[in-house]
Amino acid sequence: MRVLCFGSLNIDYTYRVDHFVRKGETLSSESLQVFSGGKGLNQSIALAKAGAPTYLAGAVGEDGLFLLDILKKAGVDTSCVQVRSDVRTGNAIIQNDKEGDNCILLYGGANQAITRAQIDEVLEKFGEGDFLILQNEINELPYLVTRAHERGMKIVLNPSPMDEKIFALPLDLVDYFLLNETEGSELLKHDGRPEWGNMDELAGGLTARFPGATIVLTIGSNGAIFADGKKQFLQPSFPVKAVDTTAAGDTFSGYFIAGILGGMAEEPAMELAARAASIAVTRPGAAPSIPERKEVEAAAGK
Repeated sequence: MRVLCFGSLNIDYTYRVDHFVRKGETLSSESLQVFSGGKGLNQSIALAKAGAPTYLAGAVGEDGLFLLDILKKAGVDTSCVQVRSDVRTGNAIIQNDKEGDNCILLYGGANQAITRAQIDEVLEKFGEGDFLILQNEINELPYLVTRAHERGMKIVLNPSPMDEKIFALPLDLVDYFLLNETEGSELLKHDGRPEWGNMDELAGGLTARFPGATIVLTIGSNGAIFADGKKQFLQPSFPVKAVDTTAAGDTFSGYFIAGILGGMAEEPAMELAARAASIAVTRPGAAPSIPERKEVEAAAGK
């Protein structure tokens, strides 16, 4: 089995600030760093560093060629990434505050220039049992999900950033939802479902709404909940001093799916993902913060 991540590639402009900019405020940043990013790129690198055979499909402008070099160095196959001369690479403006939290403004650029012809060409190379990893940073997602399902691929959705476009997707075709508590809450609110008292109830509500899917619900410093209708359990986080949380969720997602692909049971796959994410948040940047598998295993004493 192989993994195709069809998603975004961004140039991240990361500003370190004392606090997030407020309405009407002009704020001087302490520093500016330029990193590779985009949830598609980040999750592809996490998958590859975790040992999964990983392909990334998407699009960049000519200003984003350096992103392909970074991906190749991490072990990601970039043969399905189009280089466009008519549009700029997607980018993100990221604020990091002194607590290590972030807020992000996205510009889609080439990520919103995906064509159905490109999707058909890419999917011809993949088939039954292969995994397709998706986020909400590219266009043509409903078509992509439908065509991948027809080919027998396992569909993994990280519905981020959460907006109305998610509800245009054939969500009942999704095999794995990797999402945080805000995204999970919005999915259920859209269906008019009742409020829940805690994160266990939220995870249970998601499995009731999507009975054919596996739910991995990340809940920040409290860890993550696995639920599939048969069992549900909490994977605690590993406490660290956070420097930058930008790629924490992407690292968790990549390592979890790589663990499942590698034949791990759900419990050790969740632990592997949590350890990887705990290392990522101690470093600045998105893709540069993602650890190698051997480092994660060393942290676990293996």
